[in-house]
Formats: sequence, structure tokens, C-alpha cells
Amino acid sequence: MAYFTHQGCRLYYEVHGHGEPLLLIHGLGSSTRDWEYQVPHLAAHYQVICMDVRGHGQSDKPRERYRIAAFADDVRALIEHLNLTAVHYLGISMGGMIGFQLASQHPQLLKSLVIVNSSPEVKVNTLNDRIQVIKRLLLARVLGLNTLGKALGKMLFPKPEQQELRDKIAQRWPENDKRAYLSALHAIIGWGVREHLPEINVPTLIISADHDYTPVSLKQAYTREMANARLVVIEDSRHATPLDQPERFNQCVLNFLHSLNKETQHA
Repeated sequence: MAYFTHQGCRLYYEVHGHGEPLLLIHGLGSSTRDWEYQVPHLAAHYQVICMDVRGHGQSDKPRERYRIAAFADDVRALIEHLNLTAVHYLGISMGGMIGFQLASQHPQLLKSLVIVNSSPEVKVNTLNDRIQVIKRLLLARVLGLNTLGKALGKMLFPKPEQQELRDKIAQRWPENDKRAYLSALHAIIGWGVREHLPEINVPTLIISADHDYTPVSLKQAYTREMANARLVVIEDSRHATPLDQPERFNQCVLNFLHSLNKETQHA
């Protein structure tokens, strides 16, 4: 557990295990804690680095307008702080967006890219898009993070046997700073780097839950726009795949990373 400071913001990170560096970046309203089912398994093979994005977890929550590009710049600063030349990158949801941003701006820092239940853009084009955005903002602003956490828990983990996961989200979500959470949500809305996808040549694995917020077809479409990307669909999963299907998820990530090592050995 450690901190470093970038542009006046104190940022929290953890380092586990040894080997090639594998950087894990969480999603909106989350933190390093939500990789709890990944770190022990991945750290047996890699040096796993987890970071709390500014405005989240144990990192500072400056009163400013958050931007995906600024989050990506914090990640770049962490890589440089640790004196790493390049890392394997794994990001879920907003963390995946940060990964796309980093790949479009600093591809030399990436050995590979794993994007989970995410997208290279969040454009508000249709009436339904606007309704969903307004709904999310209203839930957070009016009803509060406590109510939002309970609603998310039921949505993400609807099975009777998933009560522990529902309780986990319901407990952790209200711990977010409301102002920082809303600022990060605004950073997502309207963001996009999809036009840069053809320029991203780093080996990329796109992981999609079969019941994610956005359809598998969306991931299929943008995977085809990338020169060196493949798509894997994990069944019986929703947006929080690392939590609801940890064994399949972990194996999927390890299979991808191990395959890259084999390709490097035979090159």
C-alpha cells in the first residue's frame, strides 16, 4: 500500500506479487477493493498493481472537473513513478475507457490491453441514451448513493445465492464521495476515442458479459475496428464480471497473457 502525488493529487496504489507488471484499473464508483477475487490469482504469475483513480477509494478527491484524459494521465504518471517501461493493462467499465484513452495517447506504455464491459465512446445520441443518463444522475443526486448502491446490487447480482455480493455493493457504494462520483460520471458522458481504434496495434482482449449494460454486438463492432483485438464472451454474467464470474474471468485473462508470452518466446 503506497501513495504518490501527481499534479497536486495524492493517489493510492498497491503492488502484489512479482513478474511482468499487470496494472488493474477499476470502474466508476469502485476502487482497488473490487479486485479482491483477482489479485491473489493474478499475483501468482504477475506483479499486480492496483490504483484508486482520483476521486475514488483512498485517493484524493479534488474539487475539479474530472476527465477521462486526466485519469489516463494519472495512470501514465504511476507507470513512470514505478520506473516501468510498459505494462499489461486491465480495466473494467470506466477503467476500460481509461485504457482506450491511454492506448490512443501513450501506446508505448502498454504491452497488452484487456478491456472489460466497456466501450471506446459514450455518446448520447438517442432519446433512450438521454433518458438513461438523466436517470443515473437523478438517482445519485436525489435519492443518494445509499439508494443507488442497493439498486445496483439488485441489478448486478439478481440471483438468490448472490446476497453476499449485493450486500458488498450496498455497503461500499455509499462510501463514495457524492460530488466526486458525479464529477466522474460527467467525465464519462460524451467522451470517446473510437476514431483512434484503427491506430491501436497493441494486443487487445475485449471481455464482454452476455448480460452487460450494452449488447455483445457493440463489442463485436468495435473489436473489428482494431488491428490486433479478439473478443471473449463470458456467459451468465452482468456488468461486474470479475465479481460474479471470478474463476472464468481470471482464467480468461491468464490464458490471454500466457498466449502473449508464448508468442514472444517463439518470435
